[in-house]
Amino acid sequence: MTDYAQADPAAPVRADIVLPCLDEAEALPSVLARVPEGWRAIVVDNGSTDGSAAIARSLGATVVHEPRRGFGSACHAGLLAAEAEYVCFCDCDGSLDPGLLTGFVRRVAEGRCDLLLGRRRPTTRGAWPPHARAGNFALSRMVRRRTGLRLHDLGPMRAVRRETLLALGLTDRRSGYPLEMVVRASDAGLRVAETDVPYAPRTGRSKVTGTWRGTWHAVRDMREVLRQPEYPTPRSIRAEATR
Repeated sequence: MTDYAQADPAAPVRADIVLPCLDEAEALPSVLARVPEGWRAIVVDNGSTDGSAAIARSLGATVVHEPRRGFGSACHAGLLAAEAEYVCFCDCDGSLDPGLLTGFVRRVAEGRCDLLLGRRRPTTRGAWPPHARAGNFALSRMVRRRTGLRLHDLGPMRAVRRETLLALGLTDRRSGYPLEMVVRASDAGLRVAETDVPYAPRTGRSKVTGTWRGTWHAVRDMREVLRQPEYPTPRSIRAEATR
């Protein structure tokens, strides 16, 4: 039986959750309802035309408008808007449960890792299309060759200290942003880990992996990240990694 990550109701640690959003009006109510109590949801609207921003605001989320299209643009705008010591990322399409992020943050706060990723485990056969899974598998192998990290998934659900992530100086503003985060963290000597999370069918169609074309563009962006030379580690990050 898969040992899924579980929410930690006793965890007092607070975080800001960045939720990149492009036309997710249907999924937003259920996603925001699962944000841990006392945490701030930052919905980054990336050009929605279905009223997503208004819905998120009406449900109590902080809404940031990012006109530059791209998953990385939305994620980074949310990071810059975050203020908590810890920042988390989660898709806004209903496929992942943000309530599980309390356990993620607890592990980072306790010093068990510096960047924790959610390894997606489909709950139904159609939750993760074959082409998307194949692309993710190929990228995981490339990441292993580049960094030595034995990761199974480069999914969007993750937690990290905000200052640590800012110091990595991420520059990709397209689909390569999540991968660049992992690669630069590895280059900096940070401890990157993963934990299983249930992955349900998303609400609506994916803008990235819903088609072979979208998956190909994502893989192309990520290959560009992997071709970059090793990132020079800032002194502040080296101190974090060796504490």
